[in-house]
Amino acid sequence: MKKMKLSGKVFSGRGDGEKFLELQWVKQQIKEKLGFTPYPGTLNVRLSEESAERRKLLEKAASMTVCPAEGYCNGKLFKASVGMVKCGIVIPEVAGYPENVLEIIAPINLREKFQLADNDEITVTVSL
Repeated sequence: MKKMKLSGKVFSGRGDGEKFLELQWVKQQIKEKLGFTPYPGTLNVRLSEESAERRKLLEKAASMTVCPAEGYCNGKLFKASVGMVKCGIVIPEVAGYPENVLEIIAPINLREKFQLADNDEITVTVSL
């Protein structure tokens, strides 16, 4: 299995990920596809220029999909890890979504686990 490392800086989002991850159909699909129930919230990472270029390759890579309920967009889903913590990344398939942003989901609060603050550097390893 190929792996890709992506790095960037943590930043605070608007809370949209939390609302999304609290939906029962989302939790169910993530549990089925990634093997864990997600913590209600995403870790937002603004990727470095180099990592943002690599992330574009994910758009074309084979991925799992979160199939939405009516009124929601699809999301590409990839298995990933931060350190020893198994997690996933979600790329919302929505027009204008920033190419330099990564949303990481995990069974735990990654900010607390790794004591992360805004602007801290983080690297995520994505399985392709």
